Amino acid sequence: MKAFAALYHELDASTSNLAKQAALQRYLREADAADAAWAVYFLAGGKPRQLVPVKLLRLLAQEAAGLPEWLFDESYDAVGDLAETIALLLPPPTDAHDLGLAAWVEQHLLPLRDAAKNTPDELPDRLRAQWRQLAPEERLVYFKLITGAFRVGVSKLQVTQALAAVGGIDAKRVAQRLMGYTHIGGRPRADDYQALIAPESGSEQEQKTSGQPYPFFLAHPFNLPLEQFDAVLGPPSDWIVEWKWDGIRAQLVKRAGAAWVWSRGEELVTERFPELATLGEALPDGTVLDGEIVVWREGRVQPFAELQKRIGRKTLGAKLLRDIPVVLLAYDILEWEGRDLRALPQSQRRVLLDELVARMDHPSLLPSPVLAGADWPDLARQREAARAMGVEGMMLKRRDAQYGVGRTKDVGVWWKWKIDPLSVDAVLIYAQRGHGRRASLFSDYTFAVWDGPPGQEDRRLMPFAKAYSGLTDAEMARVDAIIRKTTVESFGPVKSVKPTLVFELGFEGIARSTRHKSGIAVRFPRMLRWREDKPVEEADTLQTLAALLPA
Repeated sequence: MKAFAALYHELDASTSNLAKQAALQRYLREADAADAAWAVYFLAGGKPRQLVPVKLLRLLAQEAAGLPEWLFDESYDAVGDLAETIALLLPPPTDAHDLGLAAWVEQHLLPLRDAAKNTPDELPDRLRAQWRQLAPEERLVYFKLITGAFRVGVSKLQVTQALAAVGGIDAKRVAQRLMGYTHIGGRPRADDYQALIAPESGSEQEQKTSGQPYPFFLAHPFNLPLEQFDAVLGPPSDWIVEWKWDGIRAQLVKRAGAAWVWSRGEELVTERFPELATLGEALPDGTVLDGEIVVWREGRVQPFAELQKRIGRKTLGAKLLRDIPVVLLAYDILEWEGRDLRALPQSQRRVLLDELVARMDHPSLLPSPVLAGADWPDLARQREAARAMGVEGMMLKRRDAQYGVGRTKDVGVWWKWKIDPLSVDAVLIYAQRGHGRRASLFSDYTFAVWDGPPGQEDRRLMPFAKAYSGLTDAEMARVDAIIRKTTVESFGPVKSVKPTLVFELGFEGIARSTRHKSGIAVRFPRMLRWREDKPVEEADTLQTLAALLPA
């Protein structure tokens, strides 16, 4: 645990990618394999299910520190991170330990979840006994893991590169092996880590009984003016053009008589989509499809908000499955008859996919249509219908492209040609401190629009969206200063501010919502620009938002 805590602080303190890479490789080379297995899990983005109720942690930490609730809340407000606040406030340790990361996770952390359910009266004493053994620098990591807030400035790609360097193997092979490693129910062991860095063998490529998916090939944004398309892309005939669907990217894997559905986030979601599990059972063994999970009703894709109604449900009743049916809109085949097809050209894979979909004739499996256009202006005209269809734009896939690993261009390229976002001018009314390097700044904002037209005396600002991205560091520092000067009230870490700031807010989609006070939910909101030229009174209204709703 001490070594992993030291690695965390070294990574957190550095902005140099070279220094972070050196620290990762040094730790992996020196750590016990069981510890390294868990370190890779956490560093690559793995998070166990919530171990302890946050409310209980706050209460116990407040008691241990001997602070009144208001002072603890003020401390949390000043620090901006609960794990760091608790680690700073607890009294010094009275015991010691010599356990590694794996022992701490398996013997102490993971059992907390069962204790919280089965013996909740014993949980406070177990927690106190644990943190009495931990040095201050270990406590921060400990509480980050318990609260599910473990983040440090390394990407999964950097972890992949470090593993490749330690094992002396191709990073793409490591990326393949890492697929599914960070699943929420994962329990990595020493053997799992050794398998990540083991020498390559021909047999591992067969994967005849494994449910492991392939690393997803990701698209690059394409935003050039239409008049430059021919010069940069060549003719449309060089490309396979499809709609960019607004659903959940997924791979459907069928091997050894079993089926798995994996999301792009490497979450196993088979149980959430039983109709796709049934589809998987009907597929031939040794088949892996790449596509988009969407709600399909009345012969067309439905808004993402419909899909969200299923994502958050723990149980899926017959009525829900009947009212919100999903399909897989397949756009690639990565494995067929147990053979890895990723090195084949996109055009050949598409032919094989279309043949399979036609042969299957399954109601839960549909092909993502291939679009045709005489030239790029023709396709641009077709793209204008994207929003009405509930799609985000178009995908452009080189006909000769292989299926790469991640967002690369070394074996071919996919472009996403998205439509411009919807936008409104909204007023900042609440602010909260950010996380990581923004923990000292108010960088997470809640925005509102007016609930009535200009001139209506009793109109109010109605919150409808939260956003934290889109501003430069300099702009964020200026906004932070204004928030501190215009704060009206505090609700824990949230500040209510005098409405003085207007921003153009962009978002990808909009739908009606009974869960939001405004009656409207927007998708992927972000700040497009700070409207310093616009007074608050001229911000947009709920009626403006409602006019953007799809018919």
